[in-house]
Amino acid sequence: MILNETYQLSNKIEIPKIGLGTWFIDNDDAAQAVIEAVKLGYRHIDRAQAYGNESSISQGIINCGVNREDLFITTKLAAEVKSYEEAVSSINQSLEKLNLDYIDMMIIHSPQPWMEFDGEERFFEGNREAWRALEEAYEAGKLRAIGVSNFQKEGLDNILYHCNVKPIVNQILAHISNTPFDLIAYTQEQGILVEAYSPIAHGELFKNEEVAAIAEKYDVSIPQLSIRYTLQLGLLPLPKTANPEHMKNNADVDFTISDEDMEFLKNVERIKDYGDASDMPVFGGKLK
Repeated sequence: MILNETYQLSNKIEIPKIGLGTWFIDNDDAAQAVIEAVKLGYRHIDRAQAYGNESSISQGIINCGVNREDLFITTKLAAEVKSYEEAVSSINQSLEKLNLDYIDMMIIHSPQPWMEFDGEERFFEGNREAWRALEEAYEAGKLRAIGVSNFQKEGLDNILYHCNVKPIVNQILAHISNTPFDLIAYTQEQGILVEAYSPIAHGELFKNEEVAAIAEKYDVSIPQLSIRYTLQLGLLPLPKTANPEHMKNNADVDFTISDEDMEFLKNVERIKDYGDASDMPVFGGKLK
């Protein structure tokens, strides 16, 4: 069962192969989502400072009935934090809001502030400064692992060429119809685990008849097919849901997609419209 399987990170720490994403889960609902996920066997919870639900996640961790050391909690340094001083403060704030002595993993949410995402300014110095703060927190035992999110090759190289501790993960948008194979290969070549957020394309894959036909062939749901696809690429999927039935379905992926079908899925026409999420920077939009 996938909920019992792990990847070994480059620093030898084990991380569950699937996590619960909490993006767009309201603060009022996040605690119960954590409790329901843990009840089903999830041990990996992914969240971020920008999600605005840290206090509720904290309550879920306290009330879930599982020992803290049996959970893997990830949070993300806000994209706008691009100085050493701000990063140190933000790390400590997350520890306080989550009511934790340590966080299993903390990652830089974006190489650029969201309002400037994909712009000309690359914020190389700011990311190195934020990384220095993460390294120090890692060495102090406040963080068990550190990494990045939404980083392309040049952003990764900026960290790799100046770091004392290499990034352990790069969390990126990756799903059927939008799989950045070159970035994934480069990242994996560096010994960095790739995590896949929005593995179901923010629900847009439900509209794809070709994907639906392959899911039907395996007698699985489109989310199950999508999650299995990322796993067979060696990625760690982070499907988001507050619905216990969906959580259960997402974790029931004990089947294998054939090589032929994997090749087909790798070449599904790219999604260009992410519906109500299209204005989000990670889906190609621009915040105003």
